[in-house]
Amino acid sequence: MGFQRRRHHHVHRWVIPAVPATYALSVAALLLLVVVACQSLLAPPLLDHPSFPHPHRPNHHSLLLKSPVELQRNVVGADTFRVPSGGGSPVSDLWDSKQAKYFHGCSNASSEFAKAKAITQPNRYLMIATSGGLNQQRTGITDAVVAARILNATLVVPKLDEKSFWKDASDFAEIFDVDWFISSLSKDIKIIKQLPKKGGKVIGTPYTMRVPRKCAPKCYETRVLPVLLKKHIVQLTKFDYRLSNKLETDLQKLRCRVNYHALRFTDPIQEMGERLIQRMMAKSKHFIALHLRFEPDMLAFSGCYYGGGEKERTELGAIRKRWKTLHTSNPDKERRHGKCPLTPEEVGLMLRALGFGKEVHIYVASGEVYGGEETLAPLRALFPNFHSKETLASKEELAPFAAFSSRMAALDFIVCDGSDVFVTNNNGNMARMLAGRRRYFGHKRTIRPNAKKLYSLFMNRTSMTWETFTSKVRTYQKGFMGEPKEVRPGRGEFHENPSSCICENSKEASGITPHIQPKVEIRNVKGNSSSRESTETLPSDEESDWRDLDYGENTPLGSLPNGTDQEYDLIIRSEVPDLEELLSD
Repeated sequence: MGFQRRRHHHVHRWVIPAVPATYALSVAALLLLVVVACQSLLAPPLLDHPSFPHPHRPNHHSLLLKSPVELQRNVVGADTFRVPSGGGSPVSDLWDSKQAKYFHGCSNASSEFAKAKAITQPNRYLMIATSGGLNQQRTGITDAVVAARILNATLVVPKLDEKSFWKDASDFAEIFDVDWFISSLSKDIKIIKQLPKKGGKVIGTPYTMRVPRKCAPKCYETRVLPVLLKKHIVQLTKFDYRLSNKLETDLQKLRCRVNYHALRFTDPIQEMGERLIQRMMAKSKHFIALHLRFEPDMLAFSGCYYGGGEKERTELGAIRKRWKTLHTSNPDKERRHGKCPLTPEEVGLMLRALGFGKEVHIYVASGEVYGGEETLAPLRALFPNFHSKETLASKEELAPFAAFSSRMAALDFIVCDGSDVFVTNNNGNMARMLAGRRRYFGHKRTIRPNAKKLYSLFMNRTSMTWETFTSKVRTYQKGFMGEPKEVRPGRGEFHENPSSCICENSKEASGITPHIQPKVEIRNVKGNSSSRESTETLPSDEESDWRDLDYGENTPLGSLPNGTDQEYDLIIRSEVPDLEELLSD
Protein backbone atom coordinates (compact mmCIF):
# COMPACT_ATOMS: atom_id res chain seq x y z
CA MET A 1 0.00 0.00 0.00
CA GLY A 2 1.53 3.17 -1.13
CA PHE A 3 2.39 5.89 1.18
CA GLN A 4 -0.24 8.63 1.09
CA ARG A 5 0.86 12.24 1.78
CA ARG A 6 -1.16 13.77 4.54
CA ARG A 7 -2.47 17.17 3.68
CA HIS A 8 -2.14 19.86 6.24
CA HIS A 9 -4.47 22.77 6.12
CA HIS A 10 -2.29 25.37 7.80
CA VAL A 11 -0.46 28.47 6.37
CA HIS A 12 3.13 27.97 5.13
CA ARG A 13 5.76 30.39 6.68
CA TRP A 14 9.25 31.38 5.48
CA VAL A 15 11.81 31.11 8.18
CA ILE A 16 14.36 34.01 8.00
CA PRO A 17 17.57 33.45 9.85
CA ALA A 18 18.68 36.20 12.27
CA VAL A 19 21.07 38.81 10.69
CA PRO A 20 23.13 41.27 12.73
CA ALA A 21 22.17 44.94 12.21
CA THR A 22 25.76 46.02 11.42
CA TYR A 23 25.95 43.49 8.60
CA ALA A 24 22.75 44.78 7.06
CA LEU A 25 24.01 48.38 7.15
CA SER A 26 27.28 47.37 5.48
CA VAL A 27 25.45 45.67 2.63
CA ALA A 28 23.24 48.73 2.13
CA ALA A 29 26.24 51.04 2.06
CA LEU A 30 27.98 48.83 -0.48
CA LEU A 31 24.96 48.90 -2.76
CA LEU A 32 24.81 52.69 -2.50
CA LEU A 33 28.49 53.01 -3.45
CA VAL A 34 27.94 50.81 -6.50
CA VAL A 35 25.07 53.05 -7.65
CA VAL A 36 27.12 56.23 -7.16
CA ALA A 37 30.09 54.72 -9.03
CA CYS A 38 27.89 53.81 -11.97
CA GLN A 39 26.47 57.33 -12.11
CA SER A 40 29.93 58.92 -11.99
CA LEU A 41 31.10 56.78 -14.89
CA LEU A 42 28.09 57.61 -17.04
CA ALA A 43 27.76 61.32 -16.15
CA PRO A 44 29.70 64.06 -18.03
CA PRO A 45 32.46 65.94 -16.17
CA LEU A 46 31.23 68.73 -13.93
CA LEU A 47 33.69 71.27 -15.20
CA ASP A 48 33.89 71.17 -18.96
CA HIS A 49 36.40 73.99 -19.34
CA PRO A 50 40.06 72.97 -19.40
CA SER A 51 41.07 75.89 -17.21
CA PHE A 52 39.38 74.28 -14.23
CA PRO A 53 41.46 71.58 -12.51
CA HIS A 54 40.01 68.10 -12.65
CA PRO A 55 40.00 65.96 -9.48
CA HIS A 56 41.84 63.21 -11.35
CA ARG A 57 44.33 65.58 -12.94
CA PRO A 58 47.12 66.58 -10.54
CA ASN A 59 48.01 70.24 -10.55
CA HIS A 60 50.48 71.11 -7.82
CA HIS A 61 50.47 74.79 -8.69
CA SER A 62 46.70 75.10 -9.10
CA LEU A 63 45.62 78.65 -8.49
CA LEU A 64 41.90 77.82 -8.51
CA LEU A 65 41.59 75.04 -5.95
CA LYS A 66 43.32 76.33 -2.86
CA SER A 67 41.88 74.07 -0.15
CA PRO A 68 39.50 71.12 0.42
CA VAL A 69 36.80 73.65 1.28
CA GLU A 70 37.29 75.47 -2.01
CA LEU A 71 37.38 72.16 -3.87
CA GLN A 72 33.96 71.36 -2.47
CA ARG A 73 32.67 74.82 -3.35
CA ASN A 74 33.84 74.50 -6.96
CA VAL A 75 32.29 71.08 -7.40
CA VAL A 76 28.98 72.20 -5.93
CA GLY A 77 28.80 75.31 -8.13
CA ALA A 78 30.34 73.81 -11.25
CA ASP A 79 27.05 73.30 -13.08
CA THR A 80 26.21 76.97 -12.49
CA PHE A 81 29.49 78.68 -13.44
CA ARG A 82 30.60 77.74 -16.95
CA VAL A 83 32.84 79.81 -19.20
CA PRO A 84 31.37 79.89 -22.73
CA SER A 85 33.47 78.12 -25.29
CA GLY A 86 32.55 80.48 -28.12
CA GLY A 87 33.58 83.95 -29.13
CA GLY A 88 33.23 87.25 -27.36
CA SER A 89 30.17 89.40 -26.94
CA PRO A 90 29.42 92.10 -29.52
CA VAL A 91 30.40 95.10 -27.41
CA SER A 92 30.83 98.00 -29.83
CA ASP A 93 33.55 99.86 -27.94
CA LEU A 94 35.45 96.84 -26.65
CA TRP A 95 38.64 97.54 -28.59
CA ASP A 96 38.62 101.32 -28.38
CA SER A 97 36.84 104.21 -26.73
CA LYS A 98 34.13 106.11 -28.57
CA GLN A 99 35.16 109.19 -26.59
CA ALA A 100 38.85 109.06 -27.53
CA LYS A 101 38.30 111.15 -30.68
CA TYR A 102 37.50 114.17 -28.54
CA PHE A 103 40.98 114.29 -26.94
CA HIS A 104 44.58 114.58 -28.08
CA GLY A 105 48.03 115.00 -26.62
CA CYS A 106 49.32 118.57 -26.44
CA SER A 107 52.75 119.42 -25.08
CA ASN A 108 53.98 122.50 -26.94
CA ALA A 109 55.56 125.15 -24.75
CA SER A 110 53.70 128.39 -24.14
CA SER A 111 55.02 131.72 -25.39
CA GLU A 112 56.11 132.54 -21.83
CA PHE A 113 58.45 129.54 -21.67
CA ALA A 114 61.91 131.01 -22.30
CA LYS A 115 64.35 129.39 -24.70
CA ALA A 116 67.29 127.39 -23.38
CA LYS A 117 69.87 129.93 -24.59
CA ALA A 118 68.23 132.62 -22.50
CA ILE A 119 68.16 130.77 -19.20
CA THR A 120 71.13 128.38 -19.18
CA GLN A 121 73.88 129.61 -16.87
CA PRO A 122 77.58 128.87 -17.51
CA ASN A 123 79.49 126.59 -15.16
CA ARG A 124 76.41 124.73 -14.00
CA TYR A 125 76.45 121.06 -14.94
CA LEU A 126 73.90 118.55 -13.72
CA MET A 127 74.65 114.84 -13.91
CA ILE A 128 72.09 112.15 -13.19
CA ALA A 129 72.54 108.50 -12.18
CA THR A 130 69.28 106.66 -12.75
CA SER A 131 68.11 103.61 -10.82
CA GLY A 132 66.24 100.40 -11.54
CA GLY A 133 64.99 98.76 -14.71
CA LEU A 134 64.17 100.36 -18.05
CA ASN A 135 60.87 102.01 -17.16
CA GLN A 136 62.04 103.16 -13.76
CA GLN A 137 65.05 104.75 -15.45
CA ARG A 138 62.77 106.34 -18.03
CA THR A 139 61.02 108.29 -15.29
CA GLY A 140 64.42 109.44 -14.02
CA ILE A 141 65.54 110.63 -17.45
CA THR A 142 62.30 112.54 -17.98
CA ASP A 143 62.50 114.25 -14.61
CA ALA A 144 66.25 114.95 -15.03
CA VAL A 145 65.53 117.26 -17.96
CA VAL A 146 62.99 119.20 -15.90
CA ALA A 147 65.35 119.36 -12.90
CA ALA A 148 68.10 120.83 -15.09
CA ARG A 149 65.63 123.39 -16.42
CA ILE A 150 64.67 124.37 -12.85
CA LEU A 151 68.37 124.83 -11.99
CA ASN A 152 69.17 126.65 -15.28
CA ALA A 153 71.93 124.08 -15.74
CA THR A 154 73.42 122.14 -18.61
CA LEU A 155 72.40 118.46 -18.44
CA VAL A 156 74.94 115.75 -19.11
CA VAL A 157 73.29 112.75 -20.81
CA PRO A 158 72.00 110.62 -17.88
CA LYS A 159 73.95 107.59 -16.77
CA LEU A 160 71.92 104.39 -16.70
CA ASP A 161 71.92 101.88 -13.87
CA GLU A 162 74.49 99.21 -14.71
CA LYS A 163 75.23 97.68 -11.32
CA SER A 164 71.95 96.71 -9.69
CA PHE A 165 69.98 93.48 -9.90
CA TRP A 166 69.37 93.86 -13.63
CA LYS A 167 73.08 93.74 -14.51
CA ASP A 168 72.65 95.51 -17.82
CA ALA A 169 75.79 97.30 -18.96
CA SER A 170 73.98 99.21 -21.72
CA ASP A 171 74.62 102.93 -21.78
CA PHE A 172 72.13 105.59 -22.83
CA ALA A 173 73.16 105.58 -26.49
CA GLU A 174 72.71 101.81 -26.76
CA ILE A 175 69.03 102.03 -25.81
CA PHE A 176 67.92 105.52 -26.81
CA ASP A 177 68.70 107.67 -29.84
CA VAL A 178 71.01 110.09 -28.05
CA ASP A 179 71.44 112.54 -30.93
CA TRP A 180 67.67 112.89 -31.35
CA PHE A 181 67.32 113.29 -27.56
CA ILE A 182 69.75 116.23 -27.55
CA SER A 183 68.48 117.96 -30.71
CA SER A 184 64.75 117.62 -30.04
CA LEU A 185 65.10 119.32 -26.65
CA SER A 186 67.60 121.97 -27.72
CA LYS A 187 65.06 124.80 -27.38
CA ASP A 188 64.20 123.72 -23.83
CA ILE A 189 67.52 122.77 -22.31
CA LYS A 190 71.18 122.42 -23.22
CA ILE A 191 72.31 118.77 -23.17
CA ILE A 192 75.84 117.47 -23.69
CA LYS A 193 77.12 113.91 -23.97
CA GLN A 194 79.93 114.35 -21.46
CA LEU A 195 81.57 116.97 -19.32
CA PRO A 196 83.78 119.36 -21.28
CA LYS A 197 87.56 119.13 -21.05
CA LYS A 198 90.13 121.81 -20.48
CA GLY A 199 93.76 121.15 -21.30
CA GLY A 200 92.89 117.55 -22.09
CA LYS A 201 91.32 116.98 -18.67
CA VAL A 202 87.72 116.99 -17.50
CA ILE A 203 86.89 120.37 -16.00
CA GLY A 204 86.13 118.97 -12.55
CA THR A 205 84.89 116.21 -10.32
CA PRO A 206 81.15 116.04 -9.66
CA TYR A 207 79.83 116.51 -6.15
CA THR A 208 77.53 113.57 -5.42
CA MET A 209 74.29 113.98 -3.51
CA ARG A 210 70.71 112.78 -3.40
CA VAL A 211 67.45 114.70 -3.21
CA PRO A 212 64.29 113.54 -1.41
CA ARG A 213 61.42 111.96 -3.25
CA LYS A 214 58.90 114.29 -4.84
CA CYS A 215 61.31 117.20 -4.50
CA ALA A 216 59.50 120.37 -5.62
CA PRO A 217 61.19 123.21 -7.56
CA LYS A 218 61.68 125.09 -4.29
CA CYS A 219 63.38 121.99 -2.90
CA TYR A 220 65.87 121.98 -5.80
CA GLU A 221 66.50 125.68 -5.37
CA THR A 222 67.27 125.34 -1.66
CA ARG A 223 69.06 121.98 -1.60
CA VAL A 224 70.83 121.63 -4.94
CA LEU A 225 71.34 125.11 -6.33
CA PRO A 226 73.67 126.36 -3.52
CA VAL A 227 75.87 123.29 -4.00
CA LEU A 228 75.80 123.73 -7.77
CA LEU A 229 76.87 127.37 -7.47
CA LYS A 230 79.81 126.33 -5.28
CA LYS A 231 80.90 123.05 -6.90
CA HIS A 232 79.71 123.74 -10.48
CA ILE A 233 79.17 120.02 -11.15
CA VAL A 234 76.58 118.02 -9.20
CA GLN A 235 75.58 114.40 -9.69
CA LEU A 236 72.21 113.30 -8.28
CA THR A 237 72.16 109.57 -7.52
CA LYS A 238 69.34 107.01 -7.49
CA PHE A 239 67.35 109.47 -9.50
CA ASP A 240 63.85 108.08 -9.88
CA TYR A 241 60.67 109.86 -8.83
CA ARG A 242 62.80 112.62 -7.31
CA LEU A 243 60.65 115.38 -8.76
CA SER A 244 57.30 116.57 -7.49
CA ASN A 245 54.17 115.20 -9.11
CA LYS A 246 52.68 118.69 -9.24
CA LEU A 247 54.49 121.34 -11.27
CA GLU A 248 53.48 124.42 -13.22
CA THR A 249 51.92 123.61 -16.59
CA ASP A 250 54.93 124.48 -18.77
CA LEU A 251 57.19 122.16 -16.75
CA GLN A 252 54.60 119.37 -16.97
CA LYS A 253 54.45 119.83 -20.72
CA LEU A 254 58.24 119.65 -20.83
CA ARG A 255 57.96 116.28 -19.08
CA CYS A 256 55.64 115.15 -21.88
CA ARG A 257 57.94 116.39 -24.63
CA VAL A 258 60.76 114.37 -23.11
CA ASN A 259 58.81 111.20 -22.43
CA TYR A 260 56.63 111.02 -25.51
CA HIS A 261 58.80 112.67 -28.17
CA ALA A 262 62.48 112.98 -27.21
CA LEU A 263 63.00 109.46 -25.83
CA ARG A 264 63.19 107.25 -28.91
CA PHE A 265 64.69 103.80 -28.91
CA THR A 266 67.66 103.12 -31.17
CA ASP A 267 66.87 101.94 -34.69
CA PRO A 268 67.73 98.24 -34.09
CA ILE A 269 65.42 98.10 -31.04
CA GLN A 270 62.61 100.05 -32.69
CA GLU A 271 62.75 98.01 -35.89
CA MET A 272 62.66 94.69 -34.03
CA GLY A 273 59.76 95.89 -31.89
CA GLU A 274 57.78 96.97 -34.95
CA ARG A 275 58.51 93.61 -36.58
CA LEU A 276 56.91 91.87 -33.59
CA ILE A 277 53.85 94.14 -33.88
CA GLN A 278 53.54 93.34 -37.60
CA ARG A 279 53.62 89.62 -36.83
CA MET A 280 50.86 90.01 -34.26
CA MET A 281 48.76 92.04 -36.70
CA ALA A 282 49.27 89.41 -39.39
CA LYS A 283 47.58 86.89 -37.10
CA SER A 284 44.54 89.00 -36.26
CA LYS A 285 42.93 92.38 -36.88
CA HIS A 286 43.20 93.23 -33.17
CA PHE A 287 45.39 91.97 -30.36
CA ILE A 288 45.79 92.39 -26.63
CA ALA A 289 49.13 92.96 -24.91
CA LEU A 290 49.21 91.72 -21.33
CA HIS A 291 51.82 92.72 -18.75
CA LEU A 292 51.28 89.74 -16.49
CA ARG A 293 53.49 90.60 -13.47
CA PHE A 294 53.28 87.20 -11.77
CA GLU A 295 56.99 86.75 -11.13
CA PRO A 296 58.27 85.11 -7.91
CA ASP A 297 59.81 88.38 -6.68
CA MET A 298 56.52 90.24 -7.14
CA LEU A 299 54.59 87.67 -5.16
CA ALA A 300 57.26 87.43 -2.47
CA PHE A 301 57.50 91.16 -1.89
CA SER A 302 53.73 91.63 -1.93
CA GLY A 303 53.38 89.02 0.82
CA CYS A 304 50.45 87.49 -1.01
CA TYR A 305 49.48 83.82 -0.92
CA TYR A 306 47.89 81.87 -3.77
CA GLY A 307 47.17 78.48 -2.26
CA GLY A 308 50.35 76.62 -3.18
CA GLY A 309 50.77 75.15 0.30
CA GLU A 310 54.03 74.79 2.16
CA LYS A 311 56.05 74.72 -1.06
CA GLU A 312 54.84 78.21 -2.02
CA ARG A 313 55.32 79.58 1.49
CA THR A 314 58.88 78.23 1.64
CA GLU A 315 59.96 79.42 -1.81
CA LEU A 316 58.43 82.89 -1.64
CA GLY A 317 59.38 83.27 2.02
CA ALA A 318 63.03 82.65 1.13
CA ILE A 319 62.92 85.41 -1.49
CA ARG A 320 61.10 87.77 0.87
CA LYS A 321 64.02 87.57 3.32
CA ARG A 322 65.98 89.78 0.92
CA TRP A 323 64.09 92.77 2.26
CA LYS A 324 64.88 92.94 5.95
CA THR A 325 62.79 96.08 6.45
CA LEU A 326 59.54 94.49 5.31
CA HIS A 327 56.82 94.19 7.92
CA THR A 328 54.97 90.91 8.43
CA SER A 329 52.16 90.65 5.92
CA ASN A 330 48.64 89.32 6.20
CA PRO A 331 48.16 87.52 2.87
CA ASP A 332 44.35 87.38 3.07
CA LYS A 333 44.15 91.05 3.98
CA GLU A 334 46.48 92.02 1.13
CA ARG A 335 44.30 90.15 -1.36
CA ARG A 336 41.08 91.60 0.04
CA HIS A 337 42.47 95.13 -0.26
CA GLY A 338 43.48 94.61 -3.89
CA LYS A 339 47.21 94.74 -3.17
CA CYS A 340 48.04 91.48 -4.94
CA PRO A 341 48.43 90.70 -8.65
CA LEU A 342 45.63 88.64 -10.13
CA THR A 343 46.54 85.09 -11.07
CA PRO A 344 46.89 84.40 -14.81
CA GLU A 345 43.58 82.53 -14.69
CA GLU A 346 41.84 85.46 -12.99
CA VAL A 347 43.16 87.85 -15.64
CA GLY A 348 41.81 85.52 -18.31
CA LEU A 349 38.40 85.28 -16.66
CA MET A 350 38.22 89.07 -16.34
CA LEU A 351 38.96 89.51 -20.04
CA ARG A 352 36.45 86.87 -21.10
CA ALA A 353 33.82 88.49 -18.87
CA LEU A 354 34.52 91.89 -20.43
CA GLY A 355 33.66 90.38 -23.81
CA PHE A 356 36.96 89.28 -25.36
CA GLY A 357 36.42 85.91 -27.03
CA LYS A 358 38.53 82.78 -27.03
CA GLU A 359 39.72 83.59 -30.56
CA VAL A 360 41.53 86.79 -29.44
CA HIS A 361 45.32 86.82 -29.80
CA ILE A 362 47.30 87.84 -26.72
CA TYR A 363 50.90 89.01 -26.52
CA VAL A 364 52.26 88.37 -23.03
CA ALA A 365 55.05 90.54 -21.67
CA SER A 366 56.28 88.80 -18.58
CA GLY A 367 59.21 87.29 -16.81
CA GLU A 368 59.47 83.95 -15.11
CA VAL A 369 55.90 83.17 -14.09
CA TYR A 370 55.72 81.54 -10.67
CA GLY A 371 54.64 77.94 -11.20
CA GLY A 372 55.73 77.96 -14.84
CA GLU A 373 53.54 76.37 -17.48
CA GLU A 374 51.13 74.90 -14.95
CA THR A 375 50.28 78.40 -13.75
CA LEU A 376 49.88 79.63 -17.32
CA ALA A 377 47.74 76.67 -18.43
CA PRO A 378 44.36 78.14 -17.36
CA LEU A 379 45.12 81.40 -19.20
CA ARG A 380 46.22 79.48 -22.29
CA ALA A 381 42.98 77.48 -22.15
CA LEU A 382 40.90 80.65 -22.02
CA PHE A 383 42.99 82.28 -24.79
CA PRO A 384 44.78 79.61 -26.88
CA ASN A 385 46.29 82.22 -29.22
CA PHE A 386 49.10 82.99 -26.80
CA HIS A 387 52.29 84.73 -27.90
CA SER A 388 55.50 86.31 -26.60
CA LYS A 389 58.58 87.77 -28.23
CA GLU A 390 60.22 84.36 -27.85
CA THR A 391 57.47 82.67 -29.88
CA LEU A 392 57.21 85.39 -32.51
CA ALA A 393 60.92 85.79 -33.23
CA SER A 394 63.75 83.34 -33.71
CA LYS A 395 66.69 83.06 -31.34
CA GLU A 396 68.88 84.54 -34.04
CA GLU A 397 66.66 87.62 -34.30
CA LEU A 398 66.64 88.13 -30.54
CA ALA A 399 70.35 87.41 -30.09
CA PRO A 400 71.48 91.09 -30.26
CA PHE A 401 69.10 91.91 -27.40
CA ALA A 402 68.86 88.73 -25.32
CA ALA A 403 71.82 89.42 -23.05
CA PHE A 404 70.54 92.89 -22.10
CA SER A 405 67.50 93.13 -19.86
CA SER A 406 66.71 96.75 -20.77
CA ARG A 407 66.80 96.06 -24.51
CA MET A 408 64.51 93.06 -24.10
CA ALA A 409 62.22 95.19 -21.93
CA ALA A 410 62.22 97.82 -24.67
CA LEU A 411 60.87 95.26 -27.16
CA ASP A 412 57.99 94.45 -24.81
CA PHE A 413 57.38 98.17 -24.31
CA ILE A 414 57.08 98.75 -28.06
CA VAL A 415 54.67 95.85 -28.62
CA CYS A 416 52.51 96.81 -25.62
CA ASP A 417 52.42 100.40 -26.85
CA GLY A 418 51.39 99.24 -30.32
CA SER A 419 48.64 96.89 -29.15
CA ASP A 420 44.95 97.61 -29.57
CA VAL A 421 44.36 96.86 -25.89
CA PHE A 422 46.95 96.94 -23.14
CA VAL A 423 46.16 95.05 -19.94
CA THR A 424 48.25 95.58 -16.84
CA ASN A 425 48.06 93.27 -13.85
CA ASN A 426 48.15 96.20 -11.43
CA ASN A 427 50.25 99.28 -11.44
CA GLY A 428 54.04 99.00 -11.79
CA ASN A 429 56.50 101.24 -13.62
CA MET A 430 55.90 99.82 -17.08
CA ALA A 431 52.14 100.01 -16.57
CA ARG A 432 52.31 103.64 -15.44
CA MET A 433 54.51 104.73 -18.30
CA LEU A 434 52.42 102.95 -20.91
CA ALA A 435 49.10 104.08 -19.45
CA GLY A 436 50.22 107.70 -19.67
CA ARG A 437 51.63 107.27 -23.14
CA ARG A 438 48.48 105.60 -24.43
CA ARG A 439 46.36 108.37 -22.96
CA TYR A 440 48.54 110.97 -24.65
CA PHE A 441 48.39 109.28 -28.05
CA GLY A 442 44.62 108.99 -28.37
CA HIS A 443 43.41 107.19 -25.25
CA LYS A 444 44.08 103.74 -26.63
CA ARG A 445 42.27 101.13 -24.56
CA THR A 446 44.19 100.39 -21.35
CA ILE A 447 42.68 98.02 -18.79
CA ARG A 448 43.74 97.78 -15.16
CA PRO A 449 41.96 95.27 -12.91
CA ASN A 450 39.93 96.70 -10.06
CA ALA A 451 41.61 94.09 -7.90
CA LYS A 452 39.85 94.96 -4.65
CA LYS A 453 36.38 94.43 -6.10
CA LEU A 454 37.33 91.52 -8.31
CA TYR A 455 38.93 89.53 -5.49
CA SER A 456 35.67 88.81 -3.68
CA LEU A 457 33.99 88.10 -6.99
CA PHE A 458 36.59 85.51 -7.96
CA MET A 459 36.35 83.85 -4.57
CA ASN A 460 32.59 83.41 -4.92
CA ARG A 461 32.25 82.91 -8.66
CA THR A 462 31.04 79.31 -8.50
CA SER A 463 27.94 80.38 -6.60
CA MET A 464 26.67 82.40 -9.57
CA THR A 465 25.98 81.99 -13.26
CA TRP A 466 28.44 83.13 -15.89
CA GLU A 467 25.99 85.85 -16.92
CA THR A 468 25.88 87.23 -13.37
CA PHE A 469 29.66 87.05 -13.10
CA THR A 470 30.05 88.90 -16.40
CA SER A 471 27.66 91.64 -15.34
CA LYS A 472 29.51 92.20 -12.07
CA VAL A 473 32.95 92.28 -13.74
CA ARG A 474 31.77 94.93 -16.20
CA THR A 475 30.30 97.01 -13.39
CA TYR A 476 33.44 96.79 -11.26
CA GLN A 477 35.70 97.69 -14.18
CA LYS A 478 34.03 101.02 -14.90
CA GLY A 479 36.71 103.61 -14.26
CA PHE A 480 39.51 101.11 -14.96
CA MET A 481 39.21 100.83 -18.76
CA GLY A 482 41.39 103.72 -19.92
CA GLU A 483 38.52 106.04 -20.80
CA PRO A 484 39.06 109.81 -20.91
CA LYS A 485 38.49 111.59 -17.60
CA GLU A 486 38.70 108.39 -15.56
CA VAL A 487 41.10 110.08 -13.17
CA ARG A 488 40.62 113.64 -12.00
CA PRO A 489 43.31 116.04 -13.32
CA GLY A 490 46.24 116.23 -10.94
CA ARG A 491 45.40 112.95 -9.23
CA GLY A 492 47.62 109.91 -9.40
CA GLU A 493 51.17 109.72 -10.70
CA PHE A 494 51.80 112.23 -13.51
CA HIS A 495 53.56 109.70 -15.71
CA GLU A 496 50.37 107.63 -15.59
CA ASN A 497 47.91 110.51 -15.86
CA PRO A 498 49.55 113.40 -17.79
CA SER A 499 46.43 115.55 -17.54
CA SER A 500 48.32 118.80 -18.26
CA CYS A 501 49.21 117.36 -21.67
CA ILE A 502 45.70 116.18 -22.67
CA CYS A 503 43.59 118.66 -24.60
CA GLU A 504 39.97 118.49 -25.73
CA ASN A 505 39.18 118.66 -29.43
CA SER A 506 35.75 120.18 -29.10
CA LYS A 507 33.05 121.29 -26.72
CA GLU A 508 31.50 117.83 -27.09
CA ALA A 509 34.23 116.44 -24.84
CA SER A 510 33.04 118.61 -21.96
CA GLY A 511 29.73 116.75 -21.97
CA ILE A 512 31.34 113.36 -21.36
CA THR A 513 30.34 111.76 -18.10
CA PRO A 514 33.54 110.65 -16.39
CA HIS A 515 33.83 107.24 -14.71
CA ILE A 516 35.94 108.39 -11.78
CA GLN A 517 37.91 105.65 -10.07
CA PRO A 518 36.54 105.06 -6.58
CA LYS A 519 38.33 106.19 -3.48
CA VAL A 520 39.93 103.50 -1.40
CA GLU A 521 41.49 103.50 2.02
CA ILE A 522 45.26 103.22 1.85
CA ARG A 523 47.28 102.24 4.89
CA ASN A 524 50.96 103.01 5.06
CA VAL A 525 53.60 101.07 6.94
CA LYS A 526 52.92 103.00 10.15
CA GLY A 527 49.24 102.06 10.04
CA ASN A 528 47.89 105.53 9.30
CA SER A 529 44.98 105.58 6.92
CA SER A 530 43.78 108.08 4.40
CA SER A 531 41.18 108.20 1.68
CA ARG A 532 42.37 108.78 -1.84
CA GLU A 533 41.68 107.66 -5.36
CA SER A 534 42.82 104.26 -6.40
CA THR A 535 45.76 105.60 -8.39
CA GLU A 536 47.84 106.12 -5.32
CA THR A 537 50.79 108.42 -4.98
CA LEU A 538 54.12 106.74 -4.67
CA PRO A 539 55.41 105.66 -1.28
CA SER A 540 58.39 107.26 0.41
CA ASP A 541 61.83 105.66 0.55
CA GLU A 542 60.77 103.73 3.62
CA GLU A 543 57.40 102.70 2.19
CA SER A 544 58.36 100.73 -0.88
CA ASP A 545 55.59 99.14 -2.89
CA TRP A 546 55.78 95.84 -4.80
CA ARG A 547 54.13 97.48 -7.81
CA ASP A 548 57.26 99.58 -8.34
CA LEU A 549 59.46 96.57 -9.11
CA ASP A 550 60.79 96.48 -12.66
CA TYR A 551 61.31 92.73 -12.67
CA GLY A 552 60.53 90.26 -15.35
CA GLU A 553 60.50 92.26 -18.54
CA ASN A 554 63.27 90.29 -20.15
CA THR A 555 63.12 86.63 -19.17
CA PRO A 556 61.16 84.05 -21.22
CA LEU A 557 57.77 82.93 -19.98
CA GLY A 558 57.72 79.99 -17.63
CA SER A 559 61.48 79.96 -17.14
CA LEU A 560 61.47 79.53 -13.37
CA PRO A 561 63.55 76.42 -12.68
CA ASN A 562 61.68 73.48 -11.20
CA GLY A 563 64.80 71.63 -10.23
CA THR A 564 66.39 71.06 -6.88
CA ASP A 565 66.12 73.30 -3.83
CA GLN A 566 69.81 74.05 -4.28
CA GLU A 567 69.17 75.40 -7.79
CA TYR A 568 66.39 77.61 -6.50
CA ASP A 569 68.56 78.81 -3.66
CA LEU A 570 71.20 79.87 -6.17
CA ILE A 571 68.66 82.17 -7.80
CA ILE A 572 67.87 83.73 -4.47
CA ARG A 573 71.46 84.20 -3.35
CA SER A 574 73.02 85.07 -6.72
CA GLU A 575 72.32 88.75 -6.21
CA VAL A 576 70.70 90.30 -3.18
CA PRO A 577 69.95 93.86 -4.25
CA ASP A 578 69.75 96.69 -1.80
CA LEU A 579 66.12 97.46 -0.96
CA GLU A 580 66.41 101.04 -2.10
CA GLU A 581 68.06 100.04 -5.38
CA LEU A 582 65.40 97.49 -6.18
CA LEU A 583 62.38 99.36 -4.91
CA SER A 584 63.54 102.91 -5.32
CA ASP A 585 60.21 104.21 -6.57
